[in-house]
Amino acid sequence: MIILAVDYGDVRTGVAVCDKSEFLASPVGVITERNADKLASLISDKAKELKAEEIAVGLPKNMDGSEGFRAEACKEFAKKLEELSGIKTVLRDERLTTVSAHKFMSMNDIRGSKRKNTVDAVSAVIILEDYLAYRKNHR
Repeated sequence: MIILAVDYGDVRTGVAVCDKSEFLASPVGVITERNADKLASLISDKAKELKAEEIAVGLPKNMDGSEGFRAEACKEFAKKLEELSGIKTVLRDERLTTVSAHKFMSMNDIRGSKRKNTVDAVSAVIILEDYLAYRKNHR
């Protein structure tokens, strides 16, 4: 199944996709858009273009597992995205994905503006890889 992953942000939103065999997660890119409605439309179009059958949206939880304002915004965005695209949307815990993305980029000597422009796409890949591992272990 082709799955699209979204790391939703106020300004930049990372997008990643996996192959049909759910083996390889790859970054699609970063969409810079502040308007949630326009962003949902852009991601919906991208999901349809890539023939995604499911969309995984990162859900930022606090370290204690509680949910704050940002988690509510992600839930609303995921709902909007599902309604607009007609594609099943799931929420995935994204605790520490940005930290992991920065660590990966540091290990690969990605710095400066290039880092700022790619960290959200790398975070989306991490969200997707986590979801793929979950699916593999819960079939």
